Amino acid sequence: MRKHFDATARHFLETELTGHDPFIVELGCNDGIMLKAVAEEGVRHLGVEPCGGVAELAKAAGVRVISEFFQDSTAAGIRAADGPADVIFAANTISHIPYMESILSGVDRLLKPDGIFVFEDPYLGDIVRRSAFDQIYDEHFYFFTARSVRAMAERHGFALVDVERLPVHGGEVRYTLARQGARHPTASVAELLAEEEELGLGRMETLRGFAANVRKNRDDLVALLTDLRAQGRTVIGYGAAAKSATVTNYCGIGPDLVAYVTDSTAAKQGRLTPGSHLPVRPPSAFSDPYPDYALLFAWNHAEEIMAKERAFHEAGGKWILWVPEVRIV
Repeated sequence: MRKHFDATARHFLETELTGHDPFIVELGCNDGIMLKAVAEEGVRHLGVEPCGGVAELAKAAGVRVISEFFQDSTAAGIRAADGPADVIFAANTISHIPYMESILSGVDRLLKPDGIFVFEDPYLGDIVRRSAFDQIYDEHFYFFTARSVRAMAERHGFALVDVERLPVHGGEVRYTLARQGARHPTASVAELLAEEEELGLGRMETLRGFAANVRKNRDDLVALLTDLRAQGRTVIGYGAAAKSATVTNYCGIGPDLVAYVTDSTAAKQGRLTPGSHLPVRPPSAFSDPYPDYALLFAWNHAEEIMAKERAFHEAGGKWILWVPEVRIV
């Protein structure tokens, strides 16, 4: 993710932030991972981060931050103090916010006439295609498509002018909005819209098919875990990500099927996963001793995790995945 956001910063610095005294605002800047690279180049910037803890981390990294929720009134205050923005950016933030009208009103107020609003979030197309139901959890209020973003943009005087598929977080899309007539849409917009039409993302029967696939994956996963328990095999979870709570609660997976979950986040260790009450242990527990099977909750990081935990595989351990279908690796 550091590489991803550093590349994002470099892209803006080389394209949109090249004029006289450019200014970029990031909504939900977290610990400043993207804006740090901007700050190091001496470019005017501002992070809008309502979570005080991570806002302080961003400040410590040299990033200018205000601890507020972004909305129309926030935008008015920023514009009065700093002037209009060339770029407004958000990553894994816009899909969390229900009051979209105030967000886009604020973007309209703060953005320069030829500026762009860029945001990236989990993509409904990938969720449906992969049956990745674990992306559905409390923070995700919206699940965007190019079709829905285009309609939303048009209602607020904007146009969808670019889209980019991203591999992070199990599949995302980066959407670029500009004011109507300010920029010509790229060919990738029409291509993704056509792909969504072919996939049927705007049709109810497609979503009903997705629901049926999810139910099958749930049943297959529970059946596998139940069978392994009957065989006396040990199974633990790997990665207590937020989306793991969706899987464990929807599937009814408790400590009787999965002994515990390992996670590298110190704040989670020694606690229990929400609802399912799986104990969360530090990474050192994973090899003390190795289990027979590990249920990979952080499946979107499968390649790097499996490379890191090669000794587990060499000791005879196997991974359990459920996206896009239940399987043992």
